[in-house]
Amino acid sequence: MKSTKIILVLLVASNLLILSCKKSDNVVAPTVFYEQQDQMGRPAINTVFVTAAGDKDLFNTSIPSAMGAAFQSKFQTRLMGLNAAYTTNALGQNAATFTGLLATDVLGVSSTGVTTFFDGTNVLTGRALADDVIDVELLLIFGGPTGASNPGLTKDNVNANDKAFSTSFPYLAAAW
Repeated sequence: MKSTKIILVLLVASNLLILSCKKSDNVVAPTVFYEQQDQMGRPAINTVFVTAAGDKDLFNTSIPSAMGAAFQSKFQTRLMGLNAAYTTNALGQNAATFTGLLATDVLGVSSTGVTTFFDGTNVLTGRALADDVIDVELLLIFGGPTGASNPGLTKDNVNANDKAFSTSFPYLAAAW
């Protein structure tokens, strides 16, 4: 009988302990904030066209729908500083159209066609790993209407990745 009372007391005590440790329903989850640190839809655009130090952070944290209005005229000034003879590029874009495209730093993607940055036919339909993005950007800035102007300025002379890309997902080259 004495052991039954002890077991009963232990069961009641353990139940009270368990109930007192119950998770409160009034706990508020902490608020988590995320902040955009860098825009990289088109590589090197921020590096080349955003020249004012304070504008780097503003460009990187701007939402794409506000980027054109905030940066197009600054980009056009910079474009004309880099290439005073700019009229149109190989896409037929004048300075305002081209810098408006660049200032909104997003990468469009074709879900039904070829995915490429620029292959002579398909333009800005995405980006394949092997696309020579810097050469394309140099061609569009310095190459003029046919892409043949300023031949010394339209290539970076880095013609391929230093290691072959994988043929299976995630397709990136193996690390050195």
